[in-house]
Amino acid sequence: MELKQAIFGRRSVRSYSNQPVPREVVAELIDAAIQAPSGMNRQPWAFGVITDPAALADLDAKAKAHLLSVLTEDSPMAGYRTRLEQPDFHLFYGAPALVVIYTKPTGVTANVDACLAAQNLLLAAYERGLGTCWIGFAMFYLGTPAAAAELNIPDGYSAAAAIIVGYPATDVPPVPRETPEILFDR
Repeated sequence: MELKQAIFGRRSVRSYSNQPVPREVVAELIDAAIQAPSGMNRQPWAFGVITDPAALADLDAKAKAHLLSVLTEDSPMAGYRTRLEQPDFHLFYGAPALVVIYTKPTGVTANVDACLAAQNLLLAAYERGLGTCWIGFAMFYLGTPAAAAELNIPDGYSAAAAIIVGYPATDVPPVPRETPEILFDR
């Protein structure tokens, strides 16, 4: 697959088959992720993986409950409350795998570096016929001390990206992109 095909073809997938993603495939995706550039080559990332369905369901329920508990009426995300309150709505959309990218406290540009690693993971997954979706809602819970304790995350590490991975149940059509705003061109 050509890089341009991956960049233009990758989509956020929110419907997955029940086919599990083998651990060795997840390891290959993480290997692609760590090929990303990082500030001063610090490589300030660490990864957490959940493929156990019960563990994923538990984390999904905790993350959803936490988000609902902190979502205020004046929040820019308040419009999602109704959807989040639906018992059949799941943050992880039934995906069989979750990869969380954490930043280490040693990285000067750790959040940017983690995002670069995440993009590599997203593109590598697409090349393998896998779907992915970056689950920003999960970050509200993953950033709590309770989640860090439950997942044995070392002190100073911070969740930067939560990415679900699985085999898409359906094709996802392209989403129109707006014309880029060019601030200067000298």
